[in-house]
Amino acid sequence: MTASPPATLHPAALKDAAINLLTSGGRMQMAYAWYRAPHELELRYVASLAGRAPFAVWRCDADGGVPSLANTWPLLGWYEREITDLFGLPFADHPQPQRLVLHEGANPVCPPFDPDYPADLPLRIESTTQTIPELGGDESDVQLLPFGPVRADVFESAEFLFFYVGEAILHYHPRLFFKHRGMEKRFEGLPPERGVVLAERVSGVGSLAHALAYCQAVEAAADCEVPPRARFLRVVLAELERLYNHLHYFGHLCHTTTLKVGEAEGKLLEERAKQLNTRLTGSRFLRSLLCLGGLRRDLAPKPWFAAELDALGGEFAAYARHMENTASHLDRLITTGKLDRRTAFDQGATGPVDRASGLDRDLRRDHPYAAYAELPPQVAVREEGDAHARAQVRMAEVEASIALIKRALDALPDGPLRADCTAPPNSDGLGWAETPRGTLFYAVHVGGDGKLARVKIKSPSFSNWRVFPFTVHDSNMMDYAINEASFGLTIAGCDR
Repeated sequence: MTASPPATLHPAALKDAAINLLTSGGRMQMAYAWYRAPHELELRYVASLAGRAPFAVWRCDADGGVPSLANTWPLLGWYEREITDLFGLPFADHPQPQRLVLHEGANPVCPPFDPDYPADLPLRIESTTQTIPELGGDESDVQLLPFGPVRADVFESAEFLFFYVGEAILHYHPRLFFKHRGMEKRFEGLPPERGVVLAERVSGVGSLAHALAYCQAVEAAADCEVPPRARFLRVVLAELERLYNHLHYFGHLCHTTTLKVGEAEGKLLEERAKQLNTRLTGSRFLRSLLCLGGLRRDLAPKPWFAAELDALGGEFAAYARHMENTASHLDRLITTGKLDRRTAFDQGATGPVDRASGLDRDLRRDHPYAAYAELPPQVAVREEGDAHARAQVRMAEVEASIALIKRALDALPDGPLRADCTAPPNSDGLGWAETPRGTLFYAVHVGGDGKLARVKIKSPSFSNWRVFPFTVHDSNMMDYAINEASFGLTIAGCDR
């Protein structure tokens, strides 16, 4: 699990570097800013190179202004807007310079990540008129439906603006970040070992993956080698998290297609997977298990665990066959929410969403971590790019996860669970995980006092929420809920 040492680029060289990355078969992953000193702002870019080479990291002095790379790499558009909102750094010639994280009326005394921002000062919010996108052309027959931010039977807050005629959606504009919690800011000043608890709470349904990516980032900064037994058990835990998330996905997807029996059975299987987690680890959401350098405690699966895992797999196989043979369900999925390969690549789709559009990428195989180098997963890919393809990818992943857990337990080595892990002052590291929703990155910077100076989180839902509108434009109202469910999005994971 490696990333290349950062390469220093001048702002004037960024555009050429971005174009060269594109033409050489690489892909940008994320961009973020941090203060390497109280008033010295630095940009960092993380990119995948062609093949399975280590991730490339660029750093750039941002004090003199920087160009936007969103015209070359559209997926960077949101990252640049986020940096502008939180750090006050504008990007020259940005194609969409509107606010992203800070809504209308937010009026901070200075950018929230500025070192001079008073720690005890709440963000000032003023009453103002909402900015509505303009469609252009003749809008006399176009209706506007603002849906949210409070939505019935949905815990997470978001507002969706539908511009429509009859049932046809002409344009769709999601407004997120109503509950932006400033999780990245909360890491600052903490000892690295305390950051694990905070990482587990960034997204409840991704607790294990967030903790894993965070731990691996600190371990990379500390040049710490995790013991083999802990690495294998990390694989078991990561795949258990994938299982219950995917089972929840199918229950919810069946809800949107009004397949009531399928909804009930999917949620029952999800509950059984969570109970399996509890019996094995003491936590339905697999919390309080990881620590820097390994695991907090040992897990010794008994024979009952393998038997119940096999039973769960058998019941899911029958459940999947029923879904795939129910015409009323398939009719609502096939051709719904099509995402073509080019848009998926340009806009930054990740996980089952991009694999359903023909992009064969999975961090577990391409940039292995934990014990995935010894236990390479089966990676499912589909070409159709619709809601049915996204469901098929997850079906295959459920079966592959069960097989992978059994392989990991069969090969589980003896030995210690934890290694000493202390990141030295002024160090940094990059960690990642392939979550049930896609790629997750943590970039960690340790300050001169040994405490966390900056933690950047690139979550999969931040990427997939950016992609999702491209499947809604020119679709219809009746398919919207099915399309959204097929993406498996979370708002908390995006808002952070």
